[in-house]
Amino acid sequence: MGQTIVEKIFAAHRRDTPTPENIILDLDVVMCHEITTPIAVTDLEARGMDRVFDPDKIKVVIDHVTPAKDSKTATQGKILRDWARRQNIRDFFDIGRNGVCHALFPEKGFIRPGYTVIMGDSHTCTHGAFGAFAAGVGTTDLEVGILKGVCSFRLPRTIKVEINGKLPAGVYAKDVILYIIKTITVNGATDRVLEFAGPVVDAMSMEARMTLCNMAIEAGATCGICPPDKTTAEYLWPFIQNDYATVDQAAADFRQWHSDPDAAYEQVLEFDVSTLAPQVTFGFKPDEVKDITAMEGVPVDQIYIGSCTNGRIEDLREAAKVLKGRRIADQVRGILSPATPKVYNQAMEEGLLKIFQEAGFCVTNPTCGACLGMSNGVLAEGEVCASTTNRNFNGRMGKGGIVHLMSPLSAAAAAVAGKITDPRPLLV
Repeated sequence: MGQTIVEKIFAAHRRDTPTPENIILDLDVVMCHEITTPIAVTDLEARGMDRVFDPDKIKVVIDHVTPAKDSKTATQGKILRDWARRQNIRDFFDIGRNGVCHALFPEKGFIRPGYTVIMGDSHTCTHGAFGAFAAGVGTTDLEVGILKGVCSFRLPRTIKVEINGKLPAGVYAKDVILYIIKTITVNGATDRVLEFAGPVVDAMSMEARMTLCNMAIEAGATCGICPPDKTTAEYLWPFIQNDYATVDQAAADFRQWHSDPDAAYEQVLEFDVSTLAPQVTFGFKPDEVKDITAMEGVPVDQIYIGSCTNGRIEDLREAAKVLKGRRIADQVRGILSPATPKVYNQAMEEGLLKIFQEAGFCVTNPTCGACLGMSNGVLAEGEVCASTTNRNFNGRMGKGGIVHLMSPLSAAAAAVAGKITDPRPLLV
């Protein structure tokens, strides 16, 4: 019997199997940010275990509230900053060099096919786009990972998601994953891995694949994962060019992290997206999703473009197609947060920031702040946000506010119209 990608990764990283249900995996990368890691750091210090298993395998960033908004968030940053220096962690990204973790770390080449990755953040599943097993964990598992470089998992079963057809104009990876979550529900992949495959995935950029995998957790999945290929190798080429003679050779090597043809899946789901319309959430769960035409005319107060889901350069380019030469509606405020300094600089060089600013957007530094209602775009009670983020939970971006999740193109269209609207006519 063949193996799935995840089964191959588990077999390659298995250190121990203390019980038939539990597998101890060696970790390739432990990622840390200032919201969840300080708790782990201070606990380890209190226990007399203030050390790390390998400073080169730990990646650290201050990204959720940056710069600090108050004394509490400043203290969280200081704990992380002091710890990184104390442990000689080279890959620490402080203010000025920092970005949204799940955009910054792949951009730095820290994630490779076949890797095992953990972080105290649920959207760690983003990194499965590279053919890695990447999972969000709790404080205890994070502490063990920092200290020992291992983590315990049950071998997750895999649901294969075949995405067929060809994406219509104005429809993007965000629309695809919203449609999938609507279909399988927020509990449909609990304790499972979603393996994305098929011609639509093959044709996607790494940015689009990261969007798919990023929201796998919203269907309950432990991890979303894509088979690594030439697109993966091209993205990683600046970091792997000394390991391979050519990009094609790297892509061929990455095939070891493909599922075998006779691999056993718990379920195979097939989606034809050839006629898919732009999607949008309407309630307080990520599976409460409709075609955007069914939500036409819903007024919005704020538009937010950014986050680990849709703050990359590809996302900004799509939104700029709608915003160029147009102004946002008088009654709305638009906020753009490029996900990393590299994205910010590239957007500036391409003239995208000028398009956003001339349209009436406020352009902020890279930060996660607004996504979870901590800073840089918190909603007031009763306010409505059209957002490219990943969660629409009640009060997610501010107590009493509501978030409608959508693609960057749809968010830009809502900014211009002042209400949710089908973005496709604005592409003409």
